Amino acid sequence: MFRTNVSFRKFWCVEIISTLAFQMLAVTIGWQMYALTQDAFELGLVGLAEFAPMILLTLIGGQIADRLNRPKIIIVAQLAECAVILFLAISSLGHWIEGYHILIAAVLFGTCRAFENPASSAMIPSIVDRKELPEAVAWHSSAGQTASIVGPALGGILIVFTPSAVYITSLLALLCSVILISQVKVIKTYQTEDAATLDSLLSGLRFVFKRKIILGTISLDLFAVLLGGATALLPIFSKEILQTGSWGLGLMRTAPAVGALLMSLVLTRFSIQHSVGKYLFGSLAVFGVSTIVFGMSTNLVLSLIALFFIGASDVVSVVIRSTVVQLNTPLEMQGRVGAINSLFIGTSNQLGEFESGMMAGWFGAVRATVIGGLGSIAIAMLWMYMFPTLRKMKTYDDTGAEKTI
Repeated sequence: MFRTNVSFRKFWCVEIISTLAFQMLAVTIGWQMYALTQDAFELGLVGLAEFAPMILLTLIGGQIADRLNRPKIIIVAQLAECAVILFLAISSLGHWIEGYHILIAAVLFGTCRAFENPASSAMIPSIVDRKELPEAVAWHSSAGQTASIVGPALGGILIVFTPSAVYITSLLALLCSVILISQVKVIKTYQTEDAATLDSLLSGLRFVFKRKIILGTISLDLFAVLLGGATALLPIFSKEILQTGSWGLGLMRTAPAVGALLMSLVLTRFSIQHSVGKYLFGSLAVFGVSTIVFGMSTNLVLSLIALFFIGASDVVSVVIRSTVVQLNTPLEMQGRVGAINSLFIGTSNQLGEFESGMMAGWFGAVRATVIGGLGSIAIAMLWMYMFPTLRKMKTYDDTGAEKTI
């Protein structure tokens, strides 16, 4: 599929390039904000400034993705992001950039992503055949993991010269992304004819709650990630438990991404086509057990191995869940359902970090991590009981007769 589908190859490159650009931007914006203000509170506001518009506008972005041409939505969003990056580059070169400029830029980035993400998540079913979707999702995941590994490192290297070097590099990357996405050919069309009303806006939510297979899949992601956020506590483990310092923290941050990338590549070659439900819940069990092992480990090598399996098992779960959602969602609803899915994922990541920090404050980092791993396993067992269709699923299309609640 990857060799024969030119449009998917170009879209895959778009995902790598655009994600790489935003990974570099995330490192640079945070570094520059703290350099300008020396205030940890201001640094925290950057994340909030980007997250808030995504929460408020993602559902609207999903509806727009189901009404307008999705590649054009991505192009417009990325061109707007280019304008913001250009402003950051010029103001940094001129040495007149202030903290509030960065906050405004973060709000604009979050606004653009609220429209870009639903359109992007709905692209894959429009450019590949149904039977190729599991492999395509695995390739898509490998693109994100590759960028997650390379992006922060590249951004950190370029910051040594000047923040403007990062901004200019990110700008060029997104311009390349715009050129590539303009060449992607959609092989499946979609058409939403209902009026743009509040009822239409909420139709994606109604669709999700009526389809057990999709509700179970999306909610499983929400709660599993919410309880299994061990990576948020890595600075504590590196300093107080493993006593490795910054170099150990760097290795521990890299280990899950390496595991995820390697597993993504495996899945592009050997996609899961049978016993899908067993693989899904099996991967969640490995995720929970690996989290417990990491929490109890006092050896860096063992911790790195556990983190490797956390990343690898998480990718298996992500690929299966994404494929299930996309294969069981009509093409004309992909944008709205994808928006809900990305909203749940974004919320679970943010709340997961908060939950981990709160639990660590109450019980200590080790106990908090072990509790999180046990919680992930408990959620998997509970969802196996609550959503038997998901548990018994043999193939991605084998959703059983039970469709609605």
